Amino acid sequence: MSKMREDLTLAKSSFSHIIDVPVEKVDIGQWMFSLSEAEYQRCCPPDHIAVGTTTTEDGRPMSINVEKIGTSLSIQHYVGEIVEKHKCRMVSTTDIFITNEQRTQMKVIWELSVKPVNADQTEFTNFVVTHPSEHLLSIFENQGLTFEQASASRQKISEDHNRREAPLFAESIARAARGGSA
Repeated sequence: MSKMREDLTLAKSSFSHIIDVPVEKVDIGQWMFSLSEAEYQRCCPPDHIAVGTTTTEDGRPMSINVEKIGTSLSIQHYVGEIVEKHKCRMVSTTDIFITNEQRTQMKVIWELSVKPVNADQTEFTNFVVTHPSEHLLSIFENQGLTFEQASASRQKISEDHNRREAPLFAESIARAARGGSA
């Protein structure tokens, strides 16, 4: 595994969406680890491909997400650092398949949180930040891209993906909070 460059931010995006559910009824941790594959796919078609849950060797919850972001296939190994009713902080060493022959990694931090708007509404926020690996930086260099160029491209792709998935995640969480299936 290539060293992660946490001193460099490849992309960062945050989008919020208001749901018509009291914050007391929301349980993001429960939703995250009971999310069906079909519901995950509905939360960002056609990008979301598959989801599953497992645990790390030391027992921490893990969500495995497979999705296409831009032209790259991502396999995310999200380990739950914080898994609570109103906040989840998931950290992944993500495998990225740039082409069929080119595989690399990046670090992805995914935070989902809610806060009350009023007695009947909740604001959901979907925040994602990515950091490149040394190997990914060398791929950019071999492609003739500066880090700034690669970052600008990834920022645009990340914002587009997050803008589309955040409201759908929020509404899925709202359905689960109302007693429907996630």
